[in-house]
Amino acid sequence: MKSIFHPASERGSADFGWLDSKHSFSFGHWHNPYKMGFGALRVLNDDIVAPSMGFSTHPHNNMEIISIPLFGELAHKDSIGTNGVIRTGDVQIMSAGTGIKHSEFNNSHEKKVNFLQIWILPKKLNIEPRYEQKTFSEKDREGRWQTIVSPNSDSSVQINQYAYLSLVKLEPKEKIIYEMHSSGQGVYFFLISGKIKIEDISMERRDALGIYETKLLNLESEISSEILAIEVPM
Repeated sequence: MKSIFHPASERGSADFGWLDSKHSFSFGHWHNPYKMGFGALRVLNDDIVAPSMGFSTHPHNNMEIISIPLFGELAHKDSIGTNGVIRTGDVQIMSAGTGIKHSEFNNSHEKKVNFLQIWILPKKLNIEPRYEQKTFSEKDREGRWQTIVSPNSDSSVQINQYAYLSLVKLEPKEKIIYEMHSSGQGVYFFLISGKIKIEDISMERRDALGIYETKLLNLESEISSEILAIEVPM
């Protein structure tokens, strides 16, 4: 088993007033040659956007882009005809493929929005751009892994990559096992809230841990915790 630990305190930071963003990997004006990604995972940004503010229309291509609101609402509009709102509990994915333009704004005039923006390198290049959004019940992640993104068109949103994103909420002292879907994969655990131990490594809020060259992993919460697992090809 090989691992890499990324403490929350060592993330990159960008504060533009309207946007407070923390970067797990090199992004924008923040560059760290030792943090260029984890396997096919290229970007994990923890973004807080001020009321009514956001990202004006901009392009993407050949990237799988996932948005997970932690609190608040995001208004989304894109060049393939999508115009709607993603809320806490929703998961959004864009397969940018040959090219897509989109904008994202805080849908509230009063409250901030906090969301995770995740970029994953695609399995196949230059596909037709696509958009998908689904709502997930928090109860379905209590004490068990809830798959929210996968290569399969099932209850999750579908990604153009052999990648799996899963969420779990654990009570204090609760244990759970994470099992890789296939060989050659790695998993990047991002602790949304709480305090946990993965194998013998302790993690606190917003810490991250990447693990590969293993099959099964043991997790135990010290307090009530919520964990995001991002499994990708290495």
